[in-house]
Amino acid sequence: QVQLVESGGGLVQPGGSLRLSCAVSTRIFSMYVTGWYRQVPGKQRELVASITSGGTTNYADSVKGRFTISRDNAKNTVYLQMNNLKPEDTAVYYCNARIGTTHYWGQGTQVTVSS
Repeated sequence: QVQLVESGGGLVQPGGSLRLSCAVSTRIFSMYVTGWYRQVPGKQRELVASITSGGTTNYADSVKGRFTISRDNAKNTVYLQMNNLKPEDTAVYYCNARIGTTHYWGQGTQVTVSS
């Protein structure tokens, strides 16, 4: 069973930064596409960013230029560097690992942007 463990959420002021980390327990990490999603109450979970083992990235328009996704294949870890955070970035952030059509999810970490 693949497990994803997230860390790095918290409370930050507008304009601040946070870095999320996600450790993925699998022997074949390089075969997974990894990403970060976020969800606010009453809304669907949305893709924030994704990255393949080869480093190809994809970002939601709302975070382009502010967020950077990366991964360390040697450490089975995916990161999300979030800069210039805005109140509308407040959400529960979920790490995702996908192989084929099978998705695995972390437990979620709360990010709150507020003064």
